[in-house]
Amino acid sequence: MLLFNVTVIVEEASAADWLSWMKEVHIPQLMETESFVSHRLLKIVDSPNEGVSYCVQFIAESEEKHQSFLALHEKQFIADIYAKYPNKLVVFSTLMEFVA
Repeated sequence: MLLFNVTVIVEEASAADWLSWMKEVHIPQLMETESFVSHRLLKIVDSPNEGVSYCVQFIAESEEKHQSFLALHEKQFIADIYAKYPNKLVVFSTLMEFVA
């Protein structure tokens, strides 16, 4: 199992709208790809960054599922978020493996 962590730092003025859009549109669309078995959305409470920081964590059953997501869907999902919130946020991702 792998955890695909997407960290988003969004400007404060856009944070509430972004959060609603993520919950109602973006995350459901991403889950429809069937690349991941579950997800969770977290707010970072002690972020040193300006704006509001969130993590969206997606669980993939295998490296193949994650690689399939990257090849088939990731570019479009990243393009969608930057098109919806141009110059309002920064996004970066990390892939983690469960060890215990």
